Amino acid sequence: MGFNLAPGAIRKGYGLKVFDAVGSTNAEALDQAAAGVAGPTWFVTDNQTSGRGRRGRAWQDGSGNLAATLLLVTSQSPAHVATLGFVAGVALTNALKAVLPDVTLRTAPDVADLASGRGRLVLKWPNDLLFDGGKLSGTLLESRFLPDGSLALAIGIGVNVVSHPEGLPYPTTSLKALGAQCSAADLFLALSDAWVEAYDIWTQPRGLAAIRQRWLENAAGTGAPVSVTLGQRVVRGTFETIDEQCRFVIRTDDGSTETITAGDVHFGTVATVANQ
Repeated sequence: MGFNLAPGAIRKGYGLKVFDAVGSTNAEALDQAAAGVAGPTWFVTDNQTSGRGRRGRAWQDGSGNLAATLLLVTSQSPAHVATLGFVAGVALTNALKAVLPDVTLRTAPDVADLASGRGRLVLKWPNDLLFDGGKLSGTLLESRFLPDGSLALAIGIGVNVVSHPEGLPYPTTSLKALGAQCSAADLFLALSDAWVEAYDIWTQPRGLAAIRQRWLENAAGTGAPVSVTLGQRVVRGTFETIDEQCRFVIRTDDGSTETITAGDVHFGTVATVANQ
């Protein structure tokens, strides 16, 4: 496997636990936090056998793909640490650009593709990373209160490196399918470096505002038609922005705005597919 931390992460005191195979890096991180392991510690494998997606959905892994979870133990509020998902999106985008310059710098699709959320490498609210409309990566935050009242937070990042699931109701892709010669270990090294930079920004005064701006610079579908599934309700309109707490802001067809904390986002006018 050959997983290693970047020098900057080592200097900052990050730990690393590597597994030949593991059911879920998030579950492992939270279990070890309950047993007394402190963060910041990365839990990493290229063979996750029982991954999870948002809302308990199965995350389909394959041997050779990256599953990486960062464990943090914090006294900050759950609402504030939830914004670390956007830090993860910024860090992963930067890591991919570092290891895949030839892929990410090819001629981009036309303006219509960019406007509809089908650009090259883009972040799709709240936790996906797409390449030309195909899901390349997902992020899942899970937490658990510890006996001393602190919060153990697992920031799980899964990337399709050598394979991607087939037969899903939405497009998927992998780094290999894009022609990239990159291993899970290569990507993790870049990710552990990019995370330190993005996290250090987040910890500064007005750091979340800076992360929000960087996230928006890589956002899918800004200004494009969108529909958001909220349980049995569907909200349709135009994706306007994310607000100061990184909530999704949609301008509805009647001209009003609605701020959304959680929901399934689909670019276009019909929300008929459930994202993983």
